[in-house]
Amino acid sequence: MSQPLRLIETSPKPPASADVVVIGGGIIGVFTAYYLARRGLSVAVVEKGLIGAEQSSRNWGWCRQQNRDARELPMATKSLELWDQFAADTGEDTGFKRCGLLYLSDDEAQISGWASWRELAKTAGVTTHMLSGREASERGQATGRAWKGGVFSPSDGTADPAKAAPAVAAALMKLGGTVHQNCAARGIELEGGRVSGVVTEAGTIKTRTAVLAGGAWASSFCNQLGVQFPVATVRQSIVRLAPVEQRLPDALAGPRVAVTRRPDGHYVLAISGRGRVDPTPQLMRFAPQFIPMFAKRWRNVFPGGWEGMRWGHETRTRWKLDAPTPMERARILNPKPDPAGVRETHRRAIDLLPALRDARIASTWAGYIDSTPDGVPGIGELPQMPGFILAAGFSGHGFGIGPGAGHLIADLVTGARPIFDPAPFNPARFNESSWGKVADF
Repeated sequence: MSQPLRLIETSPKPPASADVVVIGGGIIGVFTAYYLARRGLSVAVVEKGLIGAEQSSRNWGWCRQQNRDARELPMATKSLELWDQFAADTGEDTGFKRCGLLYLSDDEAQISGWASWRELAKTAGVTTHMLSGREASERGQATGRAWKGGVFSPSDGTADPAKAAPAVAAALMKLGGTVHQNCAARGIELEGGRVSGVVTEAGTIKTRTAVLAGGAWASSFCNQLGVQFPVATVRQSIVRLAPVEQRLPDALAGPRVAVTRRPDGHYVLAISGRGRVDPTPQLMRFAPQFIPMFAKRWRNVFPGGWEGMRWGHETRTRWKLDAPTPMERARILNPKPDPAGVRETHRRAIDLLPALRDARIASTWAGYIDSTPDGVPGIGELPQMPGFILAAGFSGHGFGIGPGAGHLIADLVTGARPIFDPAPFNPARFNESSWGKVADF
């Protein structure tokens, strides 16, 4: 892997049974398991590769309320509280800090959009500061230029994608939960139509509840169960620069690129929403549902190549439970970065922050973002399969809202009062002819 990742020791052999089995060891899966274990349930996490090795360690690391879609804002607000609380409760280091997020712009329409969003934020108790041209230029002085305006969200922050999911998994194991790497879940066993077990490559775990937090693999896994979950994965490329002497903003979004400082001093560069869509059987199957999404974001989403076919995560083939699956042949999705995207991202970052001009490119990588047609995740029990809870399609937003999502899923599993309204995330919406508007951010 070219992206940094903390490696942890886990058990090679899953238990014979558990109250809940979580499929997928990304940020959503481990936070779900952590909150279940805190409630006294026995929980096992099965991960086909390494904890946090796919999109959970390949993202920007932003934990934001600013510019969230209204449906996700309550989850984002709760998540910030839970990031703080997790560190206090466990002593584990996720790298989380409320450094504030700074957005700069010369686009009057964009600035006006941020001002409109602030009115929504007020109703949710979120503090965000609109910046005048003078204030934006002062906060963005590292850019060496004047700006027409901006916005600063002081309570937002970042966490370290290299540390976060492994830290949560470590905390889970301290609570008695079990984690199993290199242990792919192949399918689900049913009794009387209800979940009775999760079949893994190392044997079957008897359980009454399974949570699928499979990220880019979730749709193909659902297909094995006869469940249609519309997901298109977008391949986004990231550039990581070596540290520089000048201290730059911790998290800055300019008009054309975002720059994030990691705890080790490196800077991560990315273009918001930019990516390649690789043609696959799954994409062809769900393409009509994604027309509104791609029409809205056509400036940043481009046709891809054969990477998606090579990795096999979007297959429509039904696999056997007693033989190796595509997940075991590609334990960690590690697609090639887009060379043109890498060059453009680097060029834009230097243009935004001249101090980065002499910084060495330490590494580049790509990851697959699991996107739904409306850009909002699917979270909820599938009525046709009691005991099977879907938690996927986070559309590039999942890292920051991981704690809130995990808490909500634990609420749904245990029947507790939900930490916030789960209705906007109900996967059943994708069965309707009209499932709502595409997320603005």
